[in-house]
Amino acid sequence: MEVNGEESTEFVVEEWSGSSSTKLSKTATITASHSSVAVQRSGSRFNQIWRQILQAFVPEGFPSSVTPDYVPFQIWDSLQGLSTYVRTMLSTQALLSAIGVGEKSATVIGATFQWFLRDLTGMLGGVLFTCYQGSNLDSNAKMFRLIADLMNDLGMFMDLVSPLFPSAFVFIVCLGSLSRSFTGVASGATRATLTQHFALQNNAADISAKEGSQETVATMIGMAFGMLLAHVTMGHPLAIWLSFLSLTMFHMYANYKAVRCLSLTTLNCERSSILLLHFMKTGQVLSPEQVSVMEHVLPLWTTSSRLKNAKFLHTRVRMGVRISSLNHEEMMSLLHSAGSHYKKAKYLLLEQKETIGIVMHKDSIAADVLQAFFHALVVANLAEKDKSVHLESHSWMDKHYENFVLKLQTSGWKTERLLSPMVIWRAKWVPGPSNEKMD
Repeated sequence: MEVNGEESTEFVVEEWSGSSSTKLSKTATITASHSSVAVQRSGSRFNQIWRQILQAFVPEGFPSSVTPDYVPFQIWDSLQGLSTYVRTMLSTQALLSAIGVGEKSATVIGATFQWFLRDLTGMLGGVLFTCYQGSNLDSNAKMFRLIADLMNDLGMFMDLVSPLFPSAFVFIVCLGSLSRSFTGVASGATRATLTQHFALQNNAADISAKEGSQETVATMIGMAFGMLLAHVTMGHPLAIWLSFLSLTMFHMYANYKAVRCLSLTTLNCERSSILLLHFMKTGQVLSPEQVSVMEHVLPLWTTSSRLKNAKFLHTRVRMGVRISSLNHEEMMSLLHSAGSHYKKAKYLLLEQKETIGIVMHKDSIAADVLQAFFHALVVANLAEKDKSVHLESHSWMDKHYENFVLKLQTSGWKTERLLSPMVIWRAKWVPGPSNEKMD
């Protein structure tokens, strides 16, 4: 407020626009007095329109409202989505041709039945995939995100190849639909996990909505290019296959780059193994960005057994061992551990052939599961030394575990729980004389 003279009062009001307090820009200056109101616009009209358009595609408060890996991931994700929609036009064209669209001999009921079988197979496949892998999607979001798109590529390939084998057409398109059903489940579930990761200001819904806008634009552009490509390559099988395979290779590359951009801060089995081994060697904790470069995004069967044993210590840990499946020697070892090394713990560790089994107490909580897994990793790492593994591991846990967890939190890691497959089998034991029973 400015006062000019004794009788005239003038108000100066500035108008600011922006999605967050740190990204504001002045749009107008309004000067008001008793006799007039003057408005002076700031910035060009183009900039104002551009900001309005941008708000439809980026979360409110961008970029401070999302993690640093949001932008590179979305760029690569949009590019892979674009290639998917271009290829969809080619595969759909081939599929409709195989069903008989445009041919006089084709019947409506025949085409409808074939499409019904295709969709039914996809629905059943989605249910089965959820049943067997649903609990693993959170813990291995990167890997399943990559696998989901690879399965989508396989499904499109099946659609494109179906006209070449008329006698096996229904079987081939059902396989393609089954493959895409895995894609739908895995992609949707992992996308929810990644959205939570990106949200720094509890704005997961806003991020999801803006991601939908981005995908819509990518879909429209992809469909336009796909229709153009389908028209140009019509009647030229070699051109169709070359275009499809080239776009598929780019799609796989873009997906790999997208998941490699991610620096997740949650603890799964592999990231926990990398962090613990580095801490035991150096006493320091790696950042999420450093671990993201080291972790594996492809299935473990793609890695040789030698490298798997050396690098992936977590593969030697079995979470949630069923005690009724143990033999007499293993049961005696477990009972001895319950009465000596693990009296106060909510878990028991059992050395088996080449693995460390974890038996969780029925009253254990998320923090106990995390501690049990780290303890099992310590045992696995010390197993080859000529020492009492349990005593040595307990000594390490007593001295270093609390400091380790504190350093994890300081480095930005979320230590509330371990992202792992659900622990189905648990047990209850009462430390005491050997004649007391174990449920």
